[in-house]
Amino acid sequence: MQQNIDDNKLAIGDTAPDFRLPATDGNTYGLQSFEDAKILIIAFTCNHCPYVQAYEDRMIALQNDYAERGVQLVAINSNEEKGYPEDSFDHMVVRALEKKFNFPYLRDKAQEAASAYGAQCTPEFFVFDRERTLRYHGRFDDNWEHPEAVTQYDMRDTLDTLLDGRPVPIPENMAIGCSIKWEI
Repeated sequence: MQQNIDDNKLAIGDTAPDFRLPATDGNTYGLQSFEDAKILIIAFTCNHCPYVQAYEDRMIALQNDYAERGVQLVAINSNEEKGYPEDSFDHMVVRALEKKFNFPYLRDKAQEAASAYGAQCTPEFFVFDRERTLRYHGRFDDNWEHPEAVTQYDMRDTLDTLLDGRPVPIPENMAIGCSIKWEI
């Protein structure tokens, strides 16, 4: 089903919509699964998108670097799989094992989570504080192709700012990536 994203796109200050989704680790997760996290990052991703593939190692590094400070990243794949079979749950399991994801990788086959969050592309990041209020939305950083050329570390700056108890100075940056593949 094609979505009119602007009708339900989360705005800064909105509360995280709940979900209940299966993960590649065999568990099912919802918001309550991460109630201990000081900060929760919901990342809409997939397997096939070159933008996502370029960020996977950075996402793993981010989770490694911030886990002890109470940050939890959760990746959600909402792409339809008929036209994109590489985004199927079975392929997600393989990808998570190959890359050694240190965060849950969830399947949103019905596309309800993507619709509720107003996600438009992969990767697209939503950062919530302890009360699950949206504090940042958008890109990971300013150079998807060349990690060594990054000059704006949006995600890390956002996390550092929130963990220090300060408001995020730039709460939105346009996410860049592949469009979410909606079921028609």
